[in-house]
Amino acid sequence: MKGTMPTMKDVAQEAGVALGTVSKVFNGIPVGESYRLKVEEAARKLGYQVNQYARGLRASSTSTVALILPGVNHPFFAALAQYVCAALNKRDYRMLLYVTASSPESEQACVNMVRQNKADGIIGLTYNPLEVDESLPFVGIDRSFRPDIPCVSSDNYSGGRLAAEKLIELGCRRLAFLRTGSVRPGEADKRGDGFEAACRAQQVPYETLRLNDGEVWERFRDFLLDHRQGDKLDFDGIFCSTDLLAWKIQHMLAEMGLRVPEDVQLIGFDGIRRFGGESFYCSTIVQPVQKIAETAVDLLLAKDRSNIPALVCLPVSYAPGGTTKE
Repeated sequence: MKGTMPTMKDVAQEAGVALGTVSKVFNGIPVGESYRLKVEEAARKLGYQVNQYARGLRASSTSTVALILPGVNHPFFAALAQYVCAALNKRDYRMLLYVTASSPESEQACVNMVRQNKADGIIGLTYNPLEVDESLPFVGIDRSFRPDIPCVSSDNYSGGRLAAEKLIELGCRRLAFLRTGSVRPGEADKRGDGFEAACRAQQVPYETLRLNDGEVWERFRDFLLDHRQGDKLDFDGIFCSTDLLAWKIQHMLAEMGLRVPEDVQLIGFDGIRRFGGESFYCSTIVQPVQKIAETAVDLLLAKDRSNIPALVCLPVSYAPGGTTKE
């Protein structure tokens, strides 16, 4: 057997049992305890591994779920992948990670792969329209495709309101909202909507700048410079659509000689908070990343999908950091 992978037949011969007994053990069908122990011991001795993929094809289930992400270099995406993997492991499922760099061709290729029975369903944080069969289990994160495809998201609207209300509570009298994100509509767009609604409700003046992915971030610097009056800005509180953007904005303000939080208070969004080392720890609206992942897995693997909601919105919270005046 040197140089070859052991087979079920080899395991049966080593254990001194029938091939059918080995098949029952590996497929979870009850057999006598003594037979099960013999088969398991023989498999360990020979180094036999069950071919889960081949078995899954026969059973129309591979116990594998595909996760589509634009990347894992962003801490939020990395955390989401970790929690999805952990939630699937608890159910004896494996995760197949697809990193697409937001490419529409790559995202659709993943969907097409699953159509060929290489995974049982998809959890996708995607940025492009996709052709998804009605029979294919799919759960979106932060983006709705169709009413029959559930979407899991944090409560972005309430998060935006909370950020504005917190800045006002901490003494800010003129605010700004800065955003970078997908050109495609998604739940994350509601962060700005909630922020603006809170400002209007409290009659606090505000400015906004929304950039799409691919646009140069130097436009944020130009925006800040355009609103600089001597050693001050026209606003004293900024809400950024992500913690990463808050980190970038703090660096731009420092280059302009402006201090955070003394001159300008900053609040980000995500709850990731740390970038570029330990020096930056921002105040933020925290997304429940673990709960988002677990909810997406629950919805995807639900046996009865007839009553699955179109949108599950999970509560966010505020966490103070070094960029506000608590």
